[in-house]
Amino acid sequence: MSPGDLVQYVVTGLLVGGVYALMSIGLALIFGVMKVVNFAQGDFMMLGMYVTYFLAVGYGVDPLLGALLTIPPFFLLGLVVHRTLLVRVTGGGDPQRLMDAQLILTLGLSLIITNATTMILTPMPRGIKTAYATQAFAVGPVLLNQARSYAFLMALLLAGLVYVFLTRTDLGKALRAAADEPEAAGYQGIDVRAMHGLAFGVGIALVAAAGGLLATYHPIEPTVAVNFIVLMFVAVVLGGLGSIPGAFAGGLLIGLVQSLTLLVLPFQLQNAGVFIAFLLVLYLRPQGLFGQRARAV
Repeated sequence: MSPGDLVQYVVTGLLVGGVYALMSIGLALIFGVMKVVNFAQGDFMMLGMYVTYFLAVGYGVDPLLGALLTIPPFFLLGLVVHRTLLVRVTGGGDPQRLMDAQLILTLGLSLIITNATTMILTPMPRGIKTAYATQAFAVGPVLLNQARSYAFLMALLLAGLVYVFLTRTDLGKALRAAADEPEAAGYQGIDVRAMHGLAFGVGIALVAAAGGLLATYHPIEPTVAVNFIVLMFVAVVLGGLGSIPGAFAGGLLIGLVQSLTLLVLPFQLQNAGVFIAFLLVLYLRPQGLFGQRARAV
């Protein structure tokens, strides 16, 4: 294998990892603020893919724009799900019982979404045809698929906006305060429950947008969530639970490892390299890459 081939695999992995990173940021935000492990996160990603698909097929909306258009409705959907369901299992009480209730609730929500989508839309895979999906930019000997390149840049932009929101705005600082010290934040007049709803809404909106970007080059089907929810959890744990920069780095690392694994293993086993890297990181650094912020946003 020539150095050019190696660079090609590395660049391809990073482009794919950018979308993984955006998915993982949403999950990390929800856990960092609410301490809720959301098993339905992948299913909201799948719904974002379908919304982007129907916008493209039914109304001729470019899927890159369609991915952005999913953000407002899915943010509202996240608020509704939090207000009607999650708020009932995130209050005071025995922490272990609350954790069990959260896991059962989000897992049940995942099953409902997947099975309802399968019944309504059928299991048939779908795809969005765009001119740039089969074209590439040539940078010397390296080819950059245009769909993945555009998706990476948009994922990077959205991740940057989230970071600016959390670090530069009063609302973002209130969200971080509710995550770090909810009791002290309440004494300062911050509505912690409202911050939980905001975190869940933003987390769902981000993963839906990531699904829309993924739909530009990945088949769309109701069970696609199963393949990506595990990768999201791995990225979040690799980066350090609740860390936004860590989740972003974890997503990039997963895309890179997946791509490099194809050098030695067949496509069906590309996730084997991800889990090997996952075990190595946990063995060498159990708190994750950004462990110093494992419980903070």
